[in-house]
Amino acid sequence: MTAIDLSYRRVDRPQLAALRLIGTACVAFGIFLSGFVIAEPAPYELWVAFLIGVWFILGLKISRNVAPLLALFLTFNVGGMLSLTQMRDLGASSHLDGPIYIAVSTFLALSSVFYAAIIEDSEKRLKLIFNTWVVAALITASLGILGYFHAFPGAEIFTRYDRAMGAFQDPNVFGPYLVTPTIYLMHGILIGDLKKAPIKGLCLFVLAFGIFLSFSRAAWGLFSFASAMLIFCMLLKHRSNAFRLRILVMSLTAILLMVLLLVIALQFHQVSDLFSTRTQLVQDYDGGHLGRFERHRIGFMLSMERPLGIGPLVFSTLFREDEHNIWLKTLTTYGWLGFFCWVSMICWTVYIGFRNFLKERPWQPYLMIAWIVILGHVGIGNVIDTDHWRHLYMLIGIVWGCGALEQQYQRSLARREAAP
Repeated sequence: MTAIDLSYRRVDRPQLAALRLIGTACVAFGIFLSGFVIAEPAPYELWVAFLIGVWFILGLKISRNVAPLLALFLTFNVGGMLSLTQMRDLGASSHLDGPIYIAVSTFLALSSVFYAAIIEDSEKRLKLIFNTWVVAALITASLGILGYFHAFPGAEIFTRYDRAMGAFQDPNVFGPYLVTPTIYLMHGILIGDLKKAPIKGLCLFVLAFGIFLSFSRAAWGLFSFASAMLIFCMLLKHRSNAFRLRILVMSLTAILLMVLLLVIALQFHQVSDLFSTRTQLVQDYDGGHLGRFERHRIGFMLSMERPLGIGPLVFSTLFREDEHNIWLKTLTTYGWLGFFCWVSMICWTVYIGFRNFLKERPWQPYLMIAWIVILGHVGIGNVIDTDHWRHLYMLIGIVWGCGALEQQYQRSLARREAAP
């Protein structure tokens, strides 16, 4: 059993049930803080680190369903620590960022395990997590949109390189962060009460516009892939012709509205100029000497000679830019050991989602959405580093937590069938 197991003690110890409620509210506040990462360490790190410590002190346990995730992540970061030994003059102030980088990686790994454990403890937390994520995304997306159009003095703090980034440090993280709540809203519109569809549609528009103004090709690709995959999975799950017609009509309506809004947005020269630049498949920094793709080739060749890696953040000092490839990043920063653990963890996570995403369970929609977005992250990881994306670790924890719930359900079902 997981976290503060009170299922057999709620009657005689109701105060502990209240403690669980407070703990769940604190988790929701941590999810809310994930949308505001202007500086590091962000309030999210401090709050979630506090939560992890308190929950474990109060009895949070790692079940055998979640233990493999913990083992893979810890071994992954051991690879990062070994990589530190390859850095020259580690004690110099200019190299202190390396140990800090691995410390952040370890924290994010523990946060993923933490989310998996608390979800296994109660699937009801999933709805709260996703709803809170929507609220945080709406606020940070609104800040990005207002900043892009300079709606108030000092609004440029929410932009970078004339691209919306909300309360983040980078548009390339801001855009992908908004995708999960956007897909969640889309799912709610497709299967929910039509009376609530206008409100959800308005929220969906704000988030989609924020993704667009981030001018992140990774975010655009992730959003397009996740939207198409959501519709495909919904068609697989719901076989009735009436439901399929509803999905078809709503999807076509959404596409037409998106095209209309895109045409309107492109009437602004500030938008159209940057859009035409960002839609080019290969940017100036992608091709050419020591461009993104040449750095990938050189980096992989270098990694074959350095089994322990070259150290965190060292690659950018050699080749002017970071790796911008998660597979290369794991090789250079976490060594061969870290690369093996990351690939194993991703494959295992994808397998858990694939095995369970169509099963009729209370947690099925959340598992399906998280799994779809993780698949998209696997794709964009070929052109961007994702090892420090907080929301990716949340998604991984959600999939493993739902997988653990499924294991609990199967064991409970087996016990009922075995009973006389």
